[in-house]
Amino acid sequence: MLVLLRQFCVIVAICFIGEFLNKLFGIPIPGNVLGMVLFLILLITGIVKLEMVDKIAKFLLDHLAFFFIPAGVNLLTNLDMLRGQWITIMSVIVLTTISVMVVTGWTIQWAKRRWLV
Repeated sequence: MLVLLRQFCVIVAICFIGEFLNKLFGIPIPGNVLGMVLFLILLITGIVKLEMVDKIAKFLLDHLAFFFIPAGVNLLTNLDMLRGQWITIMSVIVLTTISVMVVTGWTIQWAKRRWLV
């Protein structure tokens, strides 16, 4: 249990550093995104080892569905506001899904050519 708490503190500290950098420099990128980029850099450089966060990462991924409950409840409570917007919402969902799939595919192909060849 202490291992999970220690690993959770590592992730939260990096998240707070991202938020701090956002407020300090006024960067137009959300602090949580800065924290994830910083976390990626720390993992790539080896400053943070995968073993330092592997158990909490597995725990959080195993319980990922739990984190979507507030968003789902919010949608249900605002259903009357969304009633006339279904075509727009579905169009955005379809277009963004296709965009993410295409950009992810291009990124993986680029990375494979750059690092695996």
